Amino acid sequence: MNKLLTSLTVSMALLAAGPALAQQSQQQDPAQTGQEGYSDPAAAGSQSTNYDDAELKKFVEAQGGINDIRDEYMAKIEDADSQEKAQELQMEANDEMVSVIEDSGLDIPTYNAIATAYNSEPKVRNRVDALM
Repeated sequence: MNKLLTSLTVSMALLAAGPALAQQSQQQDPAQTGQEGYSDPAAAGSQSTNYDDAELKKFVEAQGGINDIRDEYMAKIEDADSQEKAQELQMEANDEMVSVIEDSGLDIPTYNAIATAYNSEPKVRNRVDALM
């Protein structure tokens, strides 16, 4: 049971980015992945970090909702009586997170790009933090 709980905890930590990254990779054109057959996340995050305040406010709004969902589902998953139930709850949480991002007015690729920029670009991080 400890192994399951540890696995689920790690999964929940990655939950916010998981569905967004999955959708983005499904939509990505193979020609955009570069000559070596892989995409460079650091380069993707540095393509355009000139987000306006409206986009960053939407990101902050979405991030707040995602954190709430993660907190809610973490408890539910910890209390799940089987791995199947835990996986079902993870899928529900993923769906809700995607909805939160879209309801905030962002599409998944834009949310992912801002999240990547937040983690790799100090100027974006500072602007987002100022809006929180």
